[in-house]
Amino acid sequence: MNNDLMPSDSLFSKSGVSRRRIVVGGAIAGLAGTLGFSAITKNAAQATMDNSAAANDVEILNGALYYEHQAIWAYNTAAGGLSDTDVGKAVLAIALANQADHMVHRDTLSKVITDLGGRPVMAKDSYDLSSYLERGDGGLDSDVNIAKLALALETDAAIAYATEVSKLKTPELITAGATIASAEASHATTIRAAFISLGVDIAYVPAPFVSADTREAWVLKV
Repeated sequence: MNNDLMPSDSLFSKSGVSRRRIVVGGAIAGLAGTLGFSAITKNAAQATMDNSAAANDVEILNGALYYEHQAIWAYNTAAGGLSDTDVGKAVLAIALANQADHMVHRDTLSKVITDLGGRPVMAKDSYDLSSYLERGDGGLDSDVNIAKLALALETDAAIAYATEVSKLKTPELITAGATIASAEASHATTIRAAFISLGVDIAYVPAPFVSADTREAWVLKV
């Protein structure tokens, strides 16, 4: 997907989705990237001296990297099914902004894993989204359902990061992982804001937590 396809500000005005709201997600992701590299710069030598801690962190970060690859692929795949309407273009704008954040996450995680002495997991040619489609957590058949699928994926990403970062052994990496979880939650909120701009009566933030217990409040069913 080419970032040159990013629609103009006029599209955001038409769709009711502000560029500032979308840029917020990128700013958070940028902070996550900075923290990740800072952690490695300061603590790589110390972490790699403890092989068990390094191996633990590499395994967890590779799990996160797998899902960053999946998210990048999913946005690429979904983009091909979007219409050329204002709604389709608005969804594309959000998709491109979110995907750019995922690319930052991917590059950060790959660098951290390498610096810890690990081998970053490679991206696959395709990923299985059938569980989402079967549950009705979105689809690939319309602009609205593609947006719902993206919402479900971003919600699950936020939940996964919040759950997994506590298992890391390097304190600075826990902080970095938590900021990425915040970015994923901001992605979900941005998508929900787009639905609100289209007249859907939902809350921007439907629950005080993003967790497995509140997941159903965050996602929108087909």
